[in-house]
Amino acid sequence: MVSSEPIAASRRLPGVLAAPAAIETSRLRLRRPLTGDAPAVFARYASDPAVTRFLGWRTHTAATDTQLFLACCDAEWRQTGVGPYLIQSRETGALLGSIGLRLVSSQQAATGYVLARDAWGQGYATEALHAMRDLALRLGVLRLTAVCHPEHRASWRVMQKCGFTREGTLRGHAQFPNYTPGVASDVLCFSFTFDTEWLPLMI
Repeated sequence: MVSSEPIAASRRLPGVLAAPAAIETSRLRLRRPLTGDAPAVFARYASDPAVTRFLGWRTHTAATDTQLFLACCDAEWRQTGVGPYLIQSRETGALLGSIGLRLVSSQQAATGYVLARDAWGQGYATEALHAMRDLALRLGVLRLTAVCHPEHRASWRVMQKCGFTREGTLRGHAQFPNYTPGVASDVLCFSFTFDTEWLPLMI
């Protein structure tokens, strides 16, 4: 699980294509969240302290927390044309977690992901992150970044499997309210840079 920082409200950037509402990979379906997803998101991962330990948002203690989160997701999609995706199994339809793309500029984006505990260790994070990397390219992004807590080795491995390069440590960059509340913690920064010779694909 990569830490995801709060999303700042912003208007859609000029020249940026809107992302598809759903993406399919060999085993997964990634789709834009809906208001009605709140009970499943809350039950599957947002309320699980083990899952949210290294995340940048507090463990949800009530369904209203999740409803507010999904409202923010919807606002982000409306404002920027891209945002969080829920991760589902194509075979069973089960909710496995979430991932997303946050535009920093028309050519830079950040990503982060979280998986329910019973979805760990099955390659789902790697598969979903590959999909976000491909989406970033299609939207014209030149540089995709992600950060994680230095102790979260599982996330290091996922990013490295997806071709991300560890750039270094950002000092006092983020808070992890479920792990070290009130402390500005260091994070590891990873990035993937795309070939600057491409032309963005129309979708």
